Amino acid sequence: MATEDCSENRLVFSGIKTEVTLPHFLDPPRLHYMDVSQPSLPNDHAISPSLPDSSPMHDYGSLGPASDVQAGSTSRRPKSSPATFLAVSAGVILALAVGHLSHAHAAWARFFSGKGETRSAPVSRVSARQLDGLKPQKQAEALLELAVSNSEGATDQISSRVDRWQGELQWDSQMATLTTAALSSNNLRVRQSGVEVELAAYGLSRNSASFDYVLRTVESSNHAQKIWGLWALGLMGYRGVGTSRAIEILTSHLKDQDEDSRHWAVDGLALVGSTDTIPILLAAMHDDSSPRVREEAACALAQSGIFTNEQRMSAVPQLLTYTDDPALDAQTHGWTFQALREITGQQLPSDATAWRAWYEGRN
Repeated sequence: MATEDCSENRLVFSGIKTEVTLPHFLDPPRLHYMDVSQPSLPNDHAISPSLPDSSPMHDYGSLGPASDVQAGSTSRRPKSSPATFLAVSAGVILALAVGHLSHAHAAWARFFSGKGETRSAPVSRVSARQLDGLKPQKQAEALLELAVSNSEGATDQISSRVDRWQGELQWDSQMATLTTAALSSNNLRVRQSGVEVELAAYGLSRNSASFDYVLRTVESSNHAQKIWGLWALGLMGYRGVGTSRAIEILTSHLKDQDEDSRHWAVDGLALVGSTDTIPILLAAMHDDSSPRVREEAACALAQSGIFTNEQRMSAVPQLLTYTDDPALDAQTHGWTFQALREITGQQLPSDATAWRAWYEGRN
């Protein structure tokens, strides 16, 4: 299936008139911009600033031999008034996603160098005192800009500072733009940094109180709040707070009657970044009645979310069975071949025999 044949996903959220059209299977963007109001908390709901006592981080959220990046943690009480997720146009998102941050990068380089000339020094060479001279909001914005531009050391700086940003970040149009660009990056470390900053800006801490708050939102009768909750639950699952429970709940919403909830449940599962979600997404790609949800599951497996290349490759054997599965329509067969190309980097024709021959002969 040729890239230009991929359908487009039009996102229109309750109460928001802005329409954002993002093509699937184009790189970037990888994840959708959440343009939904975060629900307010009761005044007596306090989220403890302490870290969770026993919730382990999953393998892709902790620093270790097999890890990609250290996942930071934040801690703040969410605002009692709604934080409106301002709309960002598709043009801005796509421009950021393809790396058109050079002017912003140059501006920050001039600031850090203290000179008039444009300089693109690695962030690792920028002194902590220079960053500390900025307010937390500006620190996060500057480092996200540099991370999206693949500046050396930016993601490490975000990981080391995100704890200190607790209670200090605000969700606004600039933060929405930058986190969207980060989540659309080809670089897994940059996407992970985008998740961490987005959680901090939402005011979601790495503790059970924040997790319970998101769970209640997922069950809201307000549709816009519900789908925000599904997205946020994926972010929390990635963070390592109640990951198994998050997967369980997101999976249960794949049975919802409304297509929109199933769509965002798929995106939440992609954000969790756990190997356990791979077979769930494969099943959604095969079995869901909605072409939109099936395509979203294929895209999640192929290129979106927080999966490593190794995790995506684990989906290949099952995808091979889908290439000529008579239970699937031609459209889903096309998405299967496109997913295989995205995952493997092989530009083979849409032919089941050719793909099986390649897979069997690659060792």
